[in-house]
Amino acid sequence: MKAKPYCDSIMQKLKYTVILIILLFNLGSNYSYSQGMNSHWLLGYDVGLFDTNVVSTKAVFQFDSLGYSLDPSNFKMPFRAAQSTLSDELGNLNMVTNGCWIADATGDTMLNGGGLLQNSFSVNWCDAISGIPMAHTSIFVPHPIDSNLVYLLHQSGTSSSNYKSSGLYFTLVDKTLNNGLGGVVTGQKNQLVFSMGLNPGMSVCKHANGRDWWVLTMKDSSDIVYVNLLSPSGFSAPVGYSLGFSPAAINFIGQMNFSPDGRKFAYSYYLGNFGAFNYYTRIADFDRCSGLFSNSIQLTFTDPNPGLGLCFSPDSKKLYISSTRKIVQFNIDTSNIAASLDTVAINDGYYSPYPPLQSDFWLMTLAANGKIYISSGSSVIDLHYINYPDSDGVACDIMQHSIRLPCYSIRGHVYHPNYYLGCDTTLGCPCLVSTGLNENGKHDFSIKLSPNPGSAGFEILYLLPQNKNGILSVYDLQGRLMHKQSLPPWSAMQHIPTSNWAGGVYQVRIESDGYFSTSKWVKF
Repeated sequence: MKAKPYCDSIMQKLKYTVILIILLFNLGSNYSYSQGMNSHWLLGYDVGLFDTNVVSTKAVFQFDSLGYSLDPSNFKMPFRAAQSTLSDELGNLNMVTNGCWIADATGDTMLNGGGLLQNSFSVNWCDAISGIPMAHTSIFVPHPIDSNLVYLLHQSGTSSSNYKSSGLYFTLVDKTLNNGLGGVVTGQKNQLVFSMGLNPGMSVCKHANGRDWWVLTMKDSSDIVYVNLLSPSGFSAPVGYSLGFSPAAINFIGQMNFSPDGRKFAYSYYLGNFGAFNYYTRIADFDRCSGLFSNSIQLTFTDPNPGLGLCFSPDSKKLYISSTRKIVQFNIDTSNIAASLDTVAINDGYYSPYPPLQSDFWLMTLAANGKIYISSGSSVIDLHYINYPDSDGVACDIMQHSIRLPCYSIRGHVYHPNYYLGCDTTLGCPCLVSTGLNENGKHDFSIKLSPNPGSAGFEILYLLPQNKNGILSVYDLQGRLMHKQSLPPWSAMQHIPTSNWAGGVYQVRIESDGYFSTSKWVKF
């Protein structure tokens, strides 16, 4: 009589083991799914192999729904702050630039892709070990209606020591040239869009019609924002808008960004001297239909050290600003944004790998897996990241120098606009079909549950169609609903408490954009 419970226990464990093996097999195949056009970030430049801390001069991040792979690389192109990449929908790298030249999928120079904006500034930086040192100065943008064409929008400095830009330029790439590796269209390299004294950097957002692109640049030492529209007929003339602030002699402008949902635009800059810098972040509502700004405000904090970083959270409700020593968070989904200022990280002074190479905070990159990665101003072998950027305060969980690189990197950054931002007819614009993106195709939600089996709860990682809401539901084997919640766009992870649930097998279901996917979770 005593043997039966023991046998039942063994059979129960075997059942859970079989279920776990099936789950792991399914998760392994899901994990290989890549995010798509914004999958890649390349790091490194040609130094460091004398150092036993590194094994290569370059590294390649490839992001997917659940994380990333990070591998050493012999990629030819070196990188500083300027970088844009474009991958296909399956996550295969098509092209990359460091602001000096364009490489194709082989890693070597694209057909006719050398010699971007050659002047004394580029000669100073475009050597064998470096690249343009200014962030957001190179952006790949798909042509509004021709899926074979890609615009590279780019800027450079004006002299060997001047980081200001003389204007906005484009170079047109045809992906069908050179047997499908792509090439720059003859006569369409380094074409001037407009000539104006600009601060370095730009930001791009999809028009509310779902087809065209807004391109924003900034006048030097001013609050004037220039707006161009890229449509099938080309670039419109720039229109300058004042955000309503007094012009200022800006020491240096930081990153400028749109929120992932395209409804907010922000940029930061700093004034002052070492020991007493004032940081200003200007943020405004943006109308994707008209290209107009409204409700602009200025946010301020003081820090003894300079800073450049600015990045929105995936759900577009948080804004992160950084100096070299501090990261602060603003909640922009509140009536008093200024009062929401919260210091979420103080740099711990770590040397990476030894003095004077300090792992400070420099530029921020929102990656395709929904996390924010932070580079350093020094040449280091570590990156920081924000683990849960949608969370309030220190719950965002900033992990300092927690990613070890196989190479040295300095001020690394890649800029990807939200390629998947769809049309929005509520703003008064018609929805125009874009042939450049497959926005309504089937979607692999890439669900991963851990721990599985578990007891008190589980963490679910997933991939929503970008800019789409979702619904998460959990059912027991009798079909009873145990848990249900909404999932905001760009979210990638949730924690589900299950301490009051009975042991057994549960079905986890995610629905979004007319599709659904399920997975199993086991509670012991």
